[in-house]
Amino acid sequence: MGGFYGVVSKKDCVKEIFYGTDYHSHLGTKRAGMVFIASKKVFKRSIHTIENSYFRTKFESELQEFSGNSGMGIISDTDPQPILFTSHLGRFAIVTVCRVLNILELEKKILSVKKHFTENFEGNTNPTEVIASLICEKDNFIEGIENVFKNIKGSCSLMILTEDGIIAARDKLGRTPVVIGKKDGAYAVASESCSFPNTGFELEYFMGPGEIVHVTSDGFSQLKKPGKKMQICSFLWVYYGFPPSYYEGINVEECRYRCGAILARRDCVDADFVCGIPDSGSGHALGYSNEKKIPNKRAYSKYTTTWPRSFLPSFQEERALVARMKLIPNEAIIKNKRIIFIDDSIVRGTQLKKNTIDMRKSGALELHMRIACPPLLYPCRFLNFTQSRTPMELAGRKAIKQLNGDDINLREYTDPDSEKYKEMVNKIAEDLDLSSLIYQRLDDLIDSIGLPKEKLCTHCWDGSSYFK
Repeated sequence: MGGFYGVVSKKDCVKEIFYGTDYHSHLGTKRAGMVFIASKKVFKRSIHTIENSYFRTKFESELQEFSGNSGMGIISDTDPQPILFTSHLGRFAIVTVCRVLNILELEKKILSVKKHFTENFEGNTNPTEVIASLICEKDNFIEGIENVFKNIKGSCSLMILTEDGIIAARDKLGRTPVVIGKKDGAYAVASESCSFPNTGFELEYFMGPGEIVHVTSDGFSQLKKPGKKMQICSFLWVYYGFPPSYYEGINVEECRYRCGAILARRDCVDADFVCGIPDSGSGHALGYSNEKKIPNKRAYSKYTTTWPRSFLPSFQEERALVARMKLIPNEAIIKNKRIIFIDDSIVRGTQLKKNTIDMRKSGALELHMRIACPPLLYPCRFLNFTQSRTPMELAGRKAIKQLNGDDINLREYTDPDSEKYKEMVNKIAEDLDLSSLIYQRLDDLIDSIGLPKEKLCTHCWDGSSYFK
């Protein structure tokens, strides 16, 4: 996915950007970068891979080399960023949180008018450079960003750093968030509002879908009004978002608590305790536990945050290693107990299979799995969850194929009251050696978020979302 953080200040803001960008590290594990406008209006940039190390570790030694009253940082799970551009619009740096499905088509179109690209990403054209090129086709930044929205298929939120401040734009359908914070003498733009408190900023404004703003140290002004249609990713509340963050004014942890409580109201199983799979399952588990009046215990402990999120690595061997190493079961709590354990989702089932094996070895009598969202049946077409996923890697799709082969109508499996749905869930439970398995209903998840369904992207569960 990815996340960005930018500041325009009346004084040096290097440390604010360094720490603010770091607070987006949960959104990506591949590359990161920072750029500043130093004295004499010189752009200074640095990019590093963060696949084997933290953002802070990579950039801390370089901080003394940076200076400036404005700058941006990016955690990217795809291409190297920021990109520096010199064009008829002037000199600028750009960062994006994007997925461009039609990048080959756009590349061909741009090359056909004798333009060129310089930034490569794993043998392909860097999508951020493609977006910058689309911007530079027009006479100003506003028209250029609108040109991006018009031509890309996928999603794109972006920031542009110029000598006059930061131009920020949220994705046309608001699939990814952009928020503005303020403090005395400075304004910040970020993907995650949780980046504000410890950098001294207060949350000031949630940008709307397709909205464009210009940010300076004195404030921000609207360059383009937000659109009426929105398709913000529901998975932000379920999993991706950090607990203190807000999206559309809705807190992540409070949403997860409500989600767990709704799960509990529909559940009649008895157990000795509830356990959330750390970290993102913990909030859901608290809601479930308090609603059910069943103790919440830590049967699993996360040893270290150095292990990345287990669905992100591209290769199955690495995913399996991550799943095996990052969580440690506590036999003293597990032995001879009936357990309800709660997680945000089942993607491939790799990690959950390891969890159930561990629990059985540790002496669990019963394992009742509760999932905070519906079964994932459609791969995401709008955000970069992972580079390698195919539909048949999804646990739900694997179960359906085992039951009925390839000739299927997926819609039949999205209705939680249908027999097909029940067969699929039972098959997943059987494959994972669970005593029982219940997924959150989509209507209940929507209620826990608190936005109308038409404003939420729920594509990975029901295939309902759209590009325009």
